[in-house]
Amino acid sequence: MATEVEEAVPAGGAEEIKPYKIHVSSKYLDLTKQKLEVTRLPHELSDTKSKDWWEPKSQIEPLIDFWLEQYSWREQEELLNTEIPQFRTGFSIPSSEAIIRIHFVHVQSSHSNAIPLLLIPPFPFSNLSFGHLVKQFTDPEDVEHNQPFHLVIPSLPGVGFSDALPNNTPVISSTADILNSLMSRLSYPYYLATNASSGSASPAEIDFKLVDYLATNYPGSCLGAHFISPPLEQPKLRESLVEWAKWSIASLFQAPILGYRNEDFSALERNGNVRSSKKTPTPAQFGLNQLGLREPNTLAYALCDSPTGLLVFVLKSLRLLGSKKEFTPTEIINFTELAWLPGPESSMRFWAHCVRHPEVEKKTTSRPRIGITVFLGDESSTSTTAEAGATDSVQDDAKDHYTCPSWANAKYNVIYSNRAAGKSGLLAWERPEIIVAGVKGIAASLLKWDSRLRRSTEPTSASEPAVVPLQQVVVQSDTVGDQPASEPAKPAPALLTPSSAEERGQPRREISDETAVGSIENVASKSSSPGPKAPSPVHLAPPGNERVHPRRQASDDTAVEQSNNEG
Repeated sequence: MATEVEEAVPAGGAEEIKPYKIHVSSKYLDLTKQKLEVTRLPHELSDTKSKDWWEPKSQIEPLIDFWLEQYSWREQEELLNTEIPQFRTGFSIPSSEAIIRIHFVHVQSSHSNAIPLLLIPPFPFSNLSFGHLVKQFTDPEDVEHNQPFHLVIPSLPGVGFSDALPNNTPVISSTADILNSLMSRLSYPYYLATNASSGSASPAEIDFKLVDYLATNYPGSCLGAHFISPPLEQPKLRESLVEWAKWSIASLFQAPILGYRNEDFSALERNGNVRSSKKTPTPAQFGLNQLGLREPNTLAYALCDSPTGLLVFVLKSLRLLGSKKEFTPTEIINFTELAWLPGPESSMRFWAHCVRHPEVEKKTTSRPRIGITVFLGDESSTSTTAEAGATDSVQDDAKDHYTCPSWANAKYNVIYSNRAAGKSGLLAWERPEIIVAGVKGIAASLLKWDSRLRRSTEPTSASEPAVVPLQQVVVQSDTVGDQPASEPAKPAPALLTPSSAEERGQPRREISDETAVGSIENVASKSSSPGPKAPSPVHLAPPGNERVHPRRQASDDTAVEQSNNEG
């Protein structure tokens, strides 16, 4: 049974919406540097590259050197704090006494006709990686013909700087409950919701399941949803006689009739359908589901202790998602830091719980209004990597298994559809205009007969002075004490680089005093000296006499040589 989320009202006002600023402990940054400097990479054979698996060493070594010598977390941290309005608020779950604090980005449009929009970031990416989307939604060009939106981008529980859900909590229903309550708390009684990537390629189909749950179970507040490549099956007789008959006739004659098009049949022949059998699909079909995570702790223990391991995991994820975008070293390290600093373990557990405990769908009589975007997969696959054999395999894994938009009519009221060319890939970076077009399409259709979106009350201002200043929710400061919060600035239109992160108030790894990353509350209890001043942009580069360049050329391929003057 779904866990109901209640608006929490504990002492201290955890239900208040508090501005949030990132400040990671210098002690933790130093620990990251130390771990990178002693990285030990696996041996790789010097002969012909394997056709069966990816050999990442040629990519990993330069990124480690860049991370150590050129990358500045403090610069990225400052960008996030000044250009993305971040907030946090708490919710209680009846199954636990703990308060679950949700971190989110909230940007209000300056236009009076703006509509509230809840954008679900692709799991397991941080919401802070999507600052480049803000202007397209909140301040579009030619507002008379382009619908603006008030934008809310939450960090899912256990991802980034949102607290994790308690163990044994149904994650999809509980998360959807929290997100619906968040929109209500922001004074958005009615809103739209959208995915930002392929729902089928999402780990355990998390992205799709969240938006689907909101649209299906909260039709009184979530008035419409935009699905991207949803994992839907062809209509069945027992579900909808009419839609089953339409599909049966159209597919029999392979004819563009009854809501189907020639592109649907060619795309099905080219890509196949994600669910080709009556059995529940395995989690290892394509995309990140190739990793099929069922037991999280083995991988979590490894990644929590190795920034290099997490970097490899990030690169592999980008490959499995079929990215054609050439991310800069800074962007790749940002992706990694946003998982490394708060810790990846809770997102792993979120993922594994969804795989092992799929939630039974509630039977509802309502047919949610949705928009749907699918990809025809008719674009020729190209790749810039030299590893042709391994790349071909990755491209096969990353293809979008096709869903005919009309299939959705068996369960939903489809009011907008778009058959886009090519593959979805990393849509939010490569073709964000498709996400925007889908949301605008469903908004335009809804506004023709449903005026509730226009009647949304004035939302809580993101920079309203009455909001409690950020205090105890700040991650550990370099010096003991509270860090004052400044009023968040409106995001710059050119924010294209995914940026930094922060540690949770409740530290993840308080195992030993040497490695624990404490919060403000527990810093004073430890006998530590005040932290150093904020480092310069080159603070991660070690002095020339401390590190031979490159570090990792000590023995054949694997050992990391310590410099001669290390103790």
